[in-house]
Amino acid sequence: MAKRVLIIATDGFEQSELMEPRKLLEAAGIKTTLASPTPGKIRGWNHGEWGLSVTVDKDIEEVSAEDFDALLLPGGQMNPDVLRMDDRVIELIENFDADGKPIAAICHAPWLLIEADLVHGRTVTGWPSLHTDLENAGADVVDEEVAVDGNLITSRKPEDIPAFTEALIEALEAADEEIDEETGEETHDGTEVDEIESI
Repeated sequence: MAKRVLIIATDGFEQSELMEPRKLLEAAGIKTTLASPTPGKIRGWNHGEWGLSVTVDKDIEEVSAEDFDALLLPGGQMNPDVLRMDDRVIELIENFDADGKPIAAICHAPWLLIEADLVHGRTVTGWPSLHTDLENAGADVVDEEVAVDGNLITSRKPEDIPAFTEALIEALEAADEEIDEETGEETHDGTEVDEIESI
């Protein structure tokens, strides 16, 4: 079954940070769903001005962490600043974390991780102007294209999108390997394991 990634965004999302990871994920056979507190269409921010609009697939009230394998949070200064004031969004993020599912946040999106109280004692990165906020929330902040700490995946800026998306894909693949080990049905390379005959 194809993996499913939930994307949460609203008006003012950084255009490249939603559209490019989504394109890469879908090219890898991963299904994406865009949810938002804003119905209909939401408009991106691109190079200092309003950009393209995208159609929202689901209202934020219609999605649940249990229906997805990972969460993707695009940046853009306006987008996460609005979302972090929405209790429904923060609860969803908390639920993904409680389930141990990958949460990928880029640019200004780590603001949402702060609001959900997920960064204390974790190694993360983000847009430079967020570093003090992250440190004040107890995070170990690094200046790297992608930081992975447990189920948290964070990146700094649009130029990091390839590494950011690859880290999310790898996290989803790693989750598959863990399921294989638990069921004993196949190994990480897809080789079938002999079933133990019942006595």
